[in-house]
Amino acid sequence: MAEGERVTAELTDFRRRVDELRAARALPSTERLSVLDAALLELQHVVDVILPRLERGLPGERDNGARRAADEQQLLRALFQRMPYAVALLGPDTVIRRLNFAGTRLFGMRAGYAAGRPLTASLAPEERAAFRSQVAAVSRNEGDRSLVVRLLPPPDGARREGESLRATMTALRPRGETGTSVLTVFLTGPEALAADRGGRSGRGAGRATMPPGLAELTRTTELMDLLDDMTMTLLEAPRDPIAILDQACRVLRGRFADWVTADLVTRGGGPLVRVAVYGGAGPAAPYDGDDAYDDKDAAGEGAAPDAPADRRGATAPSGRPAARAARAPDGTDTLRATLASQLPGDCPVVVEAARAGNAHLQVRPEDLGAFGHDADGVPILARAGVTSLLCVPLRARSGPVRGVLTLLRTGGRRAFSMAEAGTVDRMARHLGRALRP
Repeated sequence: MAEGERVTAELTDFRRRVDELRAARALPSTERLSVLDAALLELQHVVDVILPRLERGLPGERDNGARRAADEQQLLRALFQRMPYAVALLGPDTVIRRLNFAGTRLFGMRAGYAAGRPLTASLAPEERAAFRSQVAAVSRNEGDRSLVVRLLPPPDGARREGESLRATMTALRPRGETGTSVLTVFLTGPEALAADRGGRSGRGAGRATMPPGLAELTRTTELMDLLDDMTMTLLEAPRDPIAILDQACRVLRGRFADWVTADLVTRGGGPLVRVAVYGGAGPAAPYDGDDAYDDKDAAGEGAAPDAPADRRGATAPSGRPAARAARAPDGTDTLRATLASQLPGDCPVVVEAARAGNAHLQVRPEDLGAFGHDADGVPILARAGVTSLLCVPLRARSGPVRGVLTLLRTGGRRAFSMAEAGTVDRMARHLGRALRP
């Protein structure tokens, strides 16, 4: 007989004897002394025999229960991770607490990177407010919710822009965690699933896949070629700050970033001025510098003496009128012209890079106003569909910041990686050295 069964049998006998002792209370008082002795004997038996046996058996039972609970938790964790649908455990503020494997593929982020970041950064800007409101309502135990949202183009470019998902939410209280979490399942339509299968097999028509090791080697080689081209450009560029930054933007535009802007600190530590914008149909005209700024420039005519003939528009220092911006055929300002006429002081991320001298790398920027707004109040990052931003100060290893370089990637282009950010940081030091008077 097992130890547990023996203890159970003894407890059953003990209860029966206690019932007999309770019935003995009806005996005459002269005969209760023997009953008292029997009761003391039973109590002693419990203390000396039954309780030690229970104490020996309980740890084993607790261990077995703990093992069973751990096994069940491991099974549930495996089920969560292996679900074929994207599943995320969100906080009331849409911050990701857990994301399964399908979710990392859908949103184009690693699980370790996703934790602690708001999921709304992966959604189209116009979808974020509604999604936040629904998550907050579910976390307040106001019932399950479901809505359709659209994704931003992911960094790997495997899916189309504007892909729609149905997000279904329910409240959940995980054991050991405070507050209510929101379990959210994202379902894609048949057409999107077909596109996903096509992406895995070839990542779109005309694009061949390559082994991960070869792909990484290719990216490393591309970065080395880019660094080499930038070095040659700096060696051959005129010793003029505006010309140096203009040539640097030419190297980076297209092959490394969709949009490149360069801002220069004016002489004497004055305000930042935008000296180059590359992206879209072509470059925008730079500011010509304090010495070159005259009444003709203020009127919006002309450019730097060495500027290409296709440059139009300029950004003047704070308090002076900007030069004429390029116009699209329909008469509206192009994004390129908007960036050219923008004051760098209205770009918080640029101001912070110039002030603190720190680089900023943002994937799917949560703060869409980080790079300022256009004349209609629309965030530049939203208007351009920016999915990755890299802003670096330009200075040598020591000394003041002499300018700020900002690179933007849009659409389905791969987000800036840490390796690419490190390469740009090295270029920024070289540019800072070249800008020294």
